Parts: sequence; structure tokens; C-alpha cells
Amino acid sequence: MTTQQPINSPYNKKSTGRQVMKEIDLTGKTAIVTGGYSGIGLKVTQYLSKAGVHVIVPARTLAKAQSSLKSLPNVEIGILDLLDHQSIAEFASNFLKNHSKLDLLIESAGIMFAPLRRDNRGNESQLSTNYLGHFQLTSMLYPALKAAESSRVIIVTSRAQGWNGFDFTDPNFNHKTYNARVAYAQSKVADILFAVELDRRAKKDGIRSFAVHPGLVPGTGLGRFISKSKLLQELSTFALNDLKFTRLINIHNYLSAKFHHKNEYDYFKTVDQGAADILWAATSSLLDDKGGVFIEDSNIGKSASSDSNSKYGVRPWSIDQVLANRLWNVGEQLSQTKFDIK
Repeated sequence: MTTQQPINSPYNKKSTGRQVMKEIDLTGKTAIVTGGYSGIGLKVTQYLSKAGVHVIVPARTLAKAQSSLKSLPNVEIGILDLLDHQSIAEFASNFLKNHSKLDLLIESAGIMFAPLRRDNRGNESQLSTNYLGHFQLTSMLYPALKAAESSRVIIVTSRAQGWNGFDFTDPNFNHKTYNARVAYAQSKVADILFAVELDRRAKKDGIRSFAVHPGLVPGTGLGRFISKSKLLQELSTFALNDLKFTRLINIHNYLSAKFHHKNEYDYFKTVDQGAADILWAATSSLLDDKGGVFIEDSNIGKSASSDSNSKYGVRPWSIDQVLANRLWNVGEQLSQTKFDIK
């Protein structure tokens, strides 16, 4: 089991995707990037495409994906709705018919702070989209991941994993009052536990998995349930990423922390910087013999105590091996998927 502590990575929270991918040639590799047509996922797709990867981008809204990806080489689009188990099965089946192997599975699609909604199996939508849909997708694509002989699964998580753990007694809010923040945090904890257990079970087949927190990246589609105005979201994205307003925010937060004698502050990243963390986890040779860990700021994250007030580090309930194994069984039950690795 890989130790949950930083290693000697040449990158940090300020690193960009351009720096991470410099001189990396992945010609002949095949990748799937869920959420790969907007926000951080789109930036990841762009860099992988440029590096020679054949990228398949699943999309629920075909027109939107086509508009975002039309200028990129080596990219094809598939139809996928992570809330629909039949859609997942059809996408995976089509992929396996046309591709013999899968080198990279990057699961970056997600929703945040969504109002209560359920999929057609009765599962709460954030748990279903962020975890269960990807659990089923990974299980069905496993033969292709195994055929690659050396593949990686990257599961995008969040700092929200530090808010609360996974509620095994009522994960779908069938009995307790629904709280969108608690539900979101639970789904992100599930993503890390999934990476932990998948790595333990699959490394014998040359498959390593990582949970990646790309940092605080404002101005992406993930916040669509926070702001109802599409125009406001677009203006925010342009200002924060293209005009580099994140730098001004970070300077302000840094000075404020110093004034109040605090060691940490909220550091906001551009989309390019957020993509760097995912790309580092997907490509770094420093991780060739590692897996099952939480990654942030282009490095293996530190382990933090359950009562820690730090903005960084992974909490015990997110990487506990017993809980990871227990969640695997819950994942099979709720997604109606038998994920049997032999």
C-alpha cells in the first residue's frame, strides 16, 4: 500500500498543465475523459490530444460537446448519462466493440450542491453521478484497462472530503433531511475510498488508481447549481481564467492570512492549474509503482487528523481500508453492478 505522504514532485500548487505535459509524448495511447468537454475536463482533453492520445469524451449533451471539441485532433465523442445505468452500459459496450485497450480512464464529470433528485434506481443524484455512475463505468471497462497492461484510473475528488464521512446507514437520504453540502461531501469521500479499494484489487492486473483534488477552481460548470445565470458564469470564467483575476484574489487572501497570523489561506487556481494535478496523476513516472492515494497540488497529499482545521490533506475516513472495502459492497448494491475482479 502506498504511503499517504508527499514525495519529491517537481510541481506544486502553482504548476500548470503546460508545465506538467511539456515533452510528454503519449502517441498510441487511448483515454476516456468523463466531463472532458467543459471546465477542467476540457483542459485535460486538450493536453492529452496534443500529446497524441486518442481521447474519447462521453457527453450527455452532444451539441455542447461537439462545439467545445470540434477543433481538437484525436478526439471522438460518445453518448453517456451517468445517472442512467442503461446509458452507461451502452457506452461501455460500444467502446469495447471498437477498442481493444484503455490506457487512461479519467473520471472528472460531477455535480455539486444539487437539489434533491434521484436516478432511476432511487439513488441521490450527487452520489449517483459522482460515484456510482463511475463505479459502474469502471467495472464495465475493466477488461480494456487490464488489456493495456499498465493503465491508470483517475477519480476527481474535492476538498469537501474533509467535511464529513460516508453515511453507510442512510447514504441516499431516505430517512434524514436532505443537505446538498453533506451529500456532495459524501460523494467525494466515496470517490477517494473507491480509488483506494480499486487500486488494492486491480494492481495485480497492472491497473493503478488515484483520487485527485484539483484545487479550488472557480468559474467552471461545477458551480451551476450555485449561480442560475449562465451569462454570469461565463463572465466569471473569463475574468478568473483569461484575465487571471485569481492572482488578485490569492494576493488578497495571502495578505489577509498574514494579518490574522494564519499559516493557510484559500488559494484559487485557474482551470489550467487544476488540470495540472489530474495530468500529473495520469502521466508521472514517479507514480509508476504507487496507487490508491489522494493527490493534491501535483503531489501525494498529506494525511490529516479527523479534527484537523487544515485546508489541506486527506481525512482518515476517506482512506480507511476497512471503509473502502465496505463501500465497494455498497457500490455494487446501489449501482446494481457486480464488480468482480479475478
